[in-house]
Amino acid sequence: MNAETPDVKKTADIQIAVVDDDDTNLRVAGTVLSKAGFRVSAMRSGRSLLKYLTDRSPDLILLDVQMPDMDGFETMRMLRRLKNGASVPVVFLSAADDENTERTGMQLGAEDFIEKPFLPELLIQRVRRITELSAFRSSSAGRTNG
Repeated sequence: MNAETPDVKKTADIQIAVVDDDDTNLRVAGTVLSKAGFRVSAMRSGRSLLKYLTDRSPDLILLDVQMPDMDGFETMRMLRRLKNGASVPVVFLSAADDENTERTGMQLGAEDFIEKPFLPELLIQRVRRITELSAFRSSSAGRTNG
């Protein structure tokens, strides 16, 4: 790599947190991403994610919108207040097919919105694109501030 090219993490070094209250969705997303070489941590609730973020910072969070107790939107609001969650890219996952749900997610700062059920190859492509873009942004910020 030359001096102008940012260091991009290898897929095996990329940590993805997947949050969904549905075991099948967690299993499918986890399997798809693991087979693509990503490291995956699966959680069944927003509260579990917030606890996870107390001492870890994943490279990307895939966050279900509709969950009991604390939905994805409230989880997003809370994780943005945490040191380890403030700048982590978030992609919302949802079976809801309405503009208001997607609009709310994007207004909260989501990087993307993926409808469930998702196509495995599109999930992988989006995860790669977002993690590469995030790495580039971090690298660019470091050069600008350094």
